[in-house]
Amino acid sequence: MKIGWRGVFGILLSAGFLYFAFRGIRVDEVMTHMRRTNVGLMVLAAVLATGVFPLRAIRWRPILDPVAPRLPYGKLWRATAIGMMINNVVPARVGEIARAFALSRSAPEVPFTASLASLVVDRLLDAILLFGLMFAAMLSPAFPQGAEISGRPVASYAIFGVTVTLIGLAAMYVFILFPTPVLRMWDAATRRLSPRLAAKGREALVSLSKGLSVLRSPRRFAVVLWWTLAHWLLNALAFWVGFRAAGMNLPFSAALFLQGIIAIGVAVPQAPGFFGVFEHFARIGLVGIYGVPADAAVSWAIGYHLLSYIPITLIGAWYFLRAGLSMGEISGAQRSAAEPTVDRRASAPAAPGT
Repeated sequence: MKIGWRGVFGILLSAGFLYFAFRGIRVDEVMTHMRRTNVGLMVLAAVLATGVFPLRAIRWRPILDPVAPRLPYGKLWRATAIGMMINNVVPARVGEIARAFALSRSAPEVPFTASLASLVVDRLLDAILLFGLMFAAMLSPAFPQGAEISGRPVASYAIFGVTVTLIGLAAMYVFILFPTPVLRMWDAATRRLSPRLAAKGREALVSLSKGLSVLRSPRRFAVVLWWTLAHWLLNALAFWVGFRAAGMNLPFSAALFLQGIIAIGVAVPQAPGFFGVFEHFARIGLVGIYGVPADAAVSWAIGYHLLSYIPITLIGAWYFLRAGLSMGEISGAQRSAAEPTVDRRASAPAAPGT
C-alpha cells in the first residue's frame, strides 16, 4: 500500500508533535514517573479502553438497520476491530475504509458505499457527544477557576461550543427532513464548478442523507445516542483510572475534557496510532489547564497510550488474517471511494421508512 503525500505529511506532523510533547522535559524524569505507575490500575485502564470498541460495534447495528436489519454483532465487532487495527498501523486514517470494506465483505447485504456512509454518521455522532461532554466538563465546578486559553476564559469557549453543537444538530435535522432542497442548493452553488467536483460533492451528500436516515426514527436515534454516550463515558473512565495509576488526583470531569482535546488533535492527518499527537495534546490539557507537571503528564500519556494500543491492534490483526484480507484490497476500496460515479441529479433520496 502506498503511503501517499497525506501519509508522509501525517508522519512528519506527528514527529513534530512528539518533539513538542517532550520539549523541556528530561527523559529520565519521565522514566522515573513511569516506574512509579501503579501497573495494575494502568492495565485496568487499558482493559476499559479496549472495551469501548465492542460498544462501537453494538452502536453500529442500529445505524445500519435501514440498510440491513439486525446484522450479527460478531460481523460488526470483527470489522470494527480490523478498522481500528489498520488505523494503528497505517497512516491517514485508512482504517475507516478498512472497517467499511471488512463489513461489506463479510455481510454482502451491506453495500460498501452504504457501509462507508454509515461511518460518516458514526463519526458525526461521536463529535457531537464528545464535544458536548467536553464543554460540560468546562462548565463543571471542578474545572480550574480562572483557566484561560489564548487569553480568554475557558467558560466562554464552553458556551460557544455548546451553541455550535446545538446549531450543528439543528442543521443536521434540516438535512434529514429536507434533503431534496439541500441537494438543489448544492447543484446551484456548484453549477459553475468542474463536473467532477460537483458530482463528487453531490454523491457525498446523497450518501450522508442515506446514512442519516437512522435519525428519522426517534426510537432508533435514542438507541444510537445511548450507545454513543456509553462509549465516551467508558473511554473517560479509562482515562480517569489511568490518572489514578499515574498518581494524578484529578476529577472525572478532567477525563471528559481531556478526551475532547485529544480528539481535536487526532482529527488531522498523522502517523499510525496517533503517536506524538496524543502525547502533545495530553500535555496541553493536563499541564495547561490542570497544572499537572509536564513530566508526569507525558509519562501518563506514554504509558496509557502504549497499553491501550496493543490489545485492539493484536485483536484486529488476528481477525484481519483470519478473514483473508489484504492491504491491496483495502487500497482498491480506498481508490473506489475517492472516485465519483455517474451523475445523480435526478436521484434525490426519498425519505426511507423507519
